[in-house]
Amino acid sequence: MKLLIKNGRVIDPSSRTDESLDLLLEKGKIVDIKTRIKNDGAKVIDASRLVIAPGFIDMHVHLRDPGQEEKETIATGSLAAAKGGFTSIACMPNTHPVNDSRGVTEYILSEANKKAVVNIFPVASITKGQKGKELTDMADLIDAGAIAFSDDGHPVENSDTMRRALEYAKILNTLIIDHCEDTNLSGQGVMNEGYYSYLYGLRGIPGSSEEIMVARDIILAEKAEARIHIAHLSVKGAVGIVKEAKKKKVKVTAEVTPHHLFLNDSCIETYNTNLKMNPPLRSKEDAQALIKGIQEGVVDVLATDHAPHTPDEKDLEFDQAPFGINGLETAVSLFLDRLVDKKIISLKRFIEMISTSPALILGLDNKGKICVGADADLTLLDLHKEIIIDVDTFKSKSRNNPFQGWKLKGMPVITIVGGKIAYSSSSIKSK
Repeated sequence: MKLLIKNGRVIDPSSRTDESLDLLLEKGKIVDIKTRIKNDGAKVIDASRLVIAPGFIDMHVHLRDPGQEEKETIATGSLAAAKGGFTSIACMPNTHPVNDSRGVTEYILSEANKKAVVNIFPVASITKGQKGKELTDMADLIDAGAIAFSDDGHPVENSDTMRRALEYAKILNTLIIDHCEDTNLSGQGVMNEGYYSYLYGLRGIPGSSEEIMVARDIILAEKAEARIHIAHLSVKGAVGIVKEAKKKKVKVTAEVTPHHLFLNDSCIETYNTNLKMNPPLRSKEDAQALIKGIQEGVVDVLATDHAPHTPDEKDLEFDQAPFGINGLETAVSLFLDRLVDKKIISLKRFIEMISTSPALILGLDNKGKICVGADADLTLLDLHKEIIIDVDTFKSKSRNNPFQGWKLKGMPVITIVGGKIAYSSSSIKSK
């Protein structure tokens, strides 16, 4: 089937395009781009007043499948991603069993091929069982389809193990995605260590827990000449460390999440467990440093760290509830409202951080751009549409989202994957 998208504002940071154009999609590819394309039997989408962006890519998603399908499945996670405007997601390895073998990677890809409406890219674990001791067979996992490596949620505490992982990653030209936490410092903490942890009587996680591991792993990456991506930056000091490393031309990139940008540790006065995540919500000063890092180009990527849990798991005392929040279906509207509409960053910069840059970092050569021959993965945005976040409308199985009831301006309205409509809001009609 051919799909013709007409009259949209095409923004593609990779080619510095920002103009009204038509796009013709066929056989999963973009086959034509110009001001007026004659319709030759194609299905038509009128994109007047809409922005057409290269498909959004979330580098940090937990799908829970295999092993914890009561929280999320590959099918439901992909539906949530499509509704949230994401055409591709990279799923973390903390499944049951852990994605540390060819069999698990192939299972994820097989299920995605059968059930997913977006592209699924498995991230395999750095060490077997995410235990931080014995390295996985990275070459075999890459051959099976792994796109990167991470012990996400379980930092590689042993420096020599991390050093060897980075050296192998260099040889294999793959990426290490790094959860930076010194667990000896964070201990049994459940929120940011500081004024509010003392006020609320909760055990704290110091910012130094993140800073120390960011510094260590950047040093190791520099020595190995390997690529490293710092997941979910949360503290001012870590932003500064990444900034200095980039000045030295270390191959480091970094991401931030909506919750670390738009919430802070003072919010926890409600003891709402949907505000419990790792890294924890930090101070207002830390959140401001993250925004400055985005503006200065220190931060490369916007991600969700989508971490679904069941209501029963989150319906516990703050100390006992698991870390993590649902994020796929709210992130884009949060970024559009709080960053773009407030003119903190430009729309082009936003698209670069959520599409073009993730594609480059993950080595997805035909994604993150709009040009003839590229994959027909597109996200269409309505910058003027106002929404109120309602967790009961989520496609995801989980509801553990702290932004319930927030009124936001701007949303994804059509998600196209491989030339097919994966999601379309009820207000958008195609012909």
